[in-house]
This record gives sequence, C-alpha cells and structure tokens, in this order.
Amino acid sequence: MDTATTATPVTSSFSGEAPDVVSFTAKAVEMVRAAIEQEGLSGQGIRVGVAGGGCSGFQYTMDFEKDPKDGDIVLDQNGLKLFVDPMSAMYLQGVTVDYVQGLQGAGFKFINPNAKNTCGCGSSFSA
Repeated sequence: MDTATTATPVTSSFSGEAPDVVSFTAKAVEMVRAAIEQEGLSGQGIRVGVAGGGCSGFQYTMDFEKDPKDGDIVLDQNGLKLFVDPMSAMYLQGVTVDYVQGLQGAGFKFINPNAKNTCGCGSSFSA
C-alpha cells in the first residue's frame, strides 16, 4: 500500500495562459529540490510534459531544465520553476504531482482526474 502525502497543491503563480495546468504537492516540491541539489543543478527547474508511448497511449515526462522554451507556460511552485509546453498543457489540466513512498519503492505519482484509463504502474494514461 502506498502512503501518499496530502494531495493539496502548493499555491502557484504563473506567467502564461493557464494557472491550473499542473501542480506539485509540498512533498513533490521538496523531493525535486533535493534532486536538484544532489545533482548540482542549482537554478534549474523541472520540465513536466506528456509524450506518446507507454501501455495506455501517453506517458508523463519530467526532466531538469534551466530556461523555458518559446511558448512554454512557466509556473512557480513555492520557488520551484515548472515548464510546460502548450501541447502537454492540454493533457495536464488539473493534474497533481505527488511524491509517494511504499513497499514497492518511492517516486512521483501523477494524479490525473481527466485520464480515461491508466496502466498498472501509473506512468501512462489515455485521454
């Protein structure tokens, strides 16, 4: 059984068009910051996206990113910069990213209220 932190998103400010594109819980922000520090990537943020693939059609992506690309929606989650491209933003509306720990390990969990189907591991979905 996974023990999730509360799924209350951290308050966001944004520049771009959609304030509710994606939000990170306080625990997810803490773990991204720890990873940035551990990797020596001070000043970088995280790119959150969606790509074709996975067993359900789409899969979530996250990677370190220094600067936004043209057209990105830029969100601030309690001092953590999030970058989302416009195509991914369509699929990430209302999504919350949490960090969970359980018997099968620990990692980021995407809670997507718009997903019609998800795979067993939770890393892919269909819209």
